[in-house]
Amino acid sequence: MDIVTWLVVGLVAGVLAGLVVGGYGLLADIVVGIVGAFIGGALFAHMGWHAPFVGLAGTIFVAFIGALILLVVLHLIHSATYRRRALY
Repeated sequence: MDIVTWLVVGLVAGVLAGLVVGGYGLLADIVVGIVGAFIGGALFAHMGWHAPFVGLAGTIFVAFIGALILLVVLHLIHSATYRRRALY
């Protein structure tokens, strides 16, 4: 894949995941989408799963799942540190 494809996949997957969970802005959503592609790809490969779509749609789907996982973890970490600061 070339860099433009990575950016498009990251943008679409990150924005979609941001709409579902709550994002951090356009540039952060692109980064979340690209990192989510690695997380989703590793998860799908490890579990032996296949994307339900072929081509770019399948890549975006896998990246979206990975971005969802990443955003949920980031929100959990953020809320835990916020609650800890609020206690002091």
